[in-house]
Amino acid sequence: MNMQNPNVVAPPAPKSLEAMRLPLVMMRDIVLKTMFRKNADTVSVLSRAICLPIPVTQELVDLARSQKLLESTGTLHANSGGEMGYQLTDAGKARALDALAQSEYYGAMPVPLEVYAEQVKRQSIRNIQVTRDQLTSAMGHLILPPDLLDQLGPAVSSGRSILMYGPPGNGKSSISNGIRDALGDKIYIPRAIEYAGQVITVYDPIVHSAAEEEVDDPNSLRRTSGRFDTRYVRCERPTVITGGELSLSMLDLVYNPTARTYQAPLQLKSSGGVFIVDDLGRQEEPPQKLVNRWIVPLEESRDILALQSGEKFEVPFDTLVIFSTNFHPNDIFDKAALRRIFFKIKIDGPSQEDFLKIFALVARKKGMPLDEESLVYLLQEKYPTIDNVYANYQPIFLIDQIISICEFEGIPYQMRPDLIDRAWANMFVKEEEIVH
Repeated sequence: MNMQNPNVVAPPAPKSLEAMRLPLVMMRDIVLKTMFRKNADTVSVLSRAICLPIPVTQELVDLARSQKLLESTGTLHANSGGEMGYQLTDAGKARALDALAQSEYYGAMPVPLEVYAEQVKRQSIRNIQVTRDQLTSAMGHLILPPDLLDQLGPAVSSGRSILMYGPPGNGKSSISNGIRDALGDKIYIPRAIEYAGQVITVYDPIVHSAAEEEVDDPNSLRRTSGRFDTRYVRCERPTVITGGELSLSMLDLVYNPTARTYQAPLQLKSSGGVFIVDDLGRQEEPPQKLVNRWIVPLEESRDILALQSGEKFEVPFDTLVIFSTNFHPNDIFDKAALRRIFFKIKIDGPSQEDFLKIFALVARKKGMPLDEESLVYLLQEKYPTIDNVYANYQPIFLIDQIISICEFEGIPYQMRPDLIDRAWANMFVKEEEIVH
């Protein structure tokens, strides 16, 4: 859709073992574990499993052979272009089992944290320039006051934090999603990263939508696999959306005691993308406490995580954080926290005029003929009962209700004051005491 950052630089594929910047023993053990778990018995199959180029994989196989952990089976596989086959020796199997007892991780070779940090810079959310056109087309389905885009544009382009506040039902969540859609380009997410010999898995199919992968034809002369480091997955910029369920512990490394590996917390998975905290103020932890947790990352573009051992370490923080709340900011934050949130944007309900525009638009889209008498009834009889407070969700809600009533009664879609009464009754619950 857009071309504002078409050249995110891809991570280059490592050319040699030395270029990997990982402990040799760790790499060798991942090879042994992968062969043990996946029955990979040729270098080309193994290279795909550990996501390394064939020459680097061959170096690791030669290393394991020199240590008598692997041996060649002496057979050339006809179906794999006459490749040499390999198998674990008894010592190799013993070593693989020993390594699996220390960590179940096998498969894609992890990317060292400092190498990943370089890639984060290359594809930073702060390098993105969003134009008014991109934002308008991503928000096209929403009816927004023109000055709202004036505020949103610079906020998104800065890649800094945004607080959206205002009464419920006016599209704060839809606007957050529109911001995500406006980003539009692709970045590279590591399958796993390594710090101090520990493996932290990052790529998560629930959070990351992988772009179409080009599969190599092993027989083709032009191999494409050298184009970028396949330890990364090329993805849309990620979006993590959390709501009332967000707790502080979700922002910590998750340790899996069975597999003895770590999983990246949500904010690390959202690197290069958007992290939306919807419904701030509905979480168990007070908003002030949640925002305090973000202060260092938001100000210094780095986050601090802790291993099981208690050792703390730094990871890059490169995320556009969008807080969205129905409370007034002064009610839930102190001044210091507010100062650190870079943009504060009020999302208000529509004016009567905009409300009617939205109503007409939704009615046309849903095939509901407008009726002037019913609209006058709605505006003059119904809205005064709620102090004429209009919200963006109301037109869709009311029209959907009327459609359901018409379908139930077996009558053509139509607006009548009595149908408006029935639809209105479902939008609000009458205040009354329930006797238990």
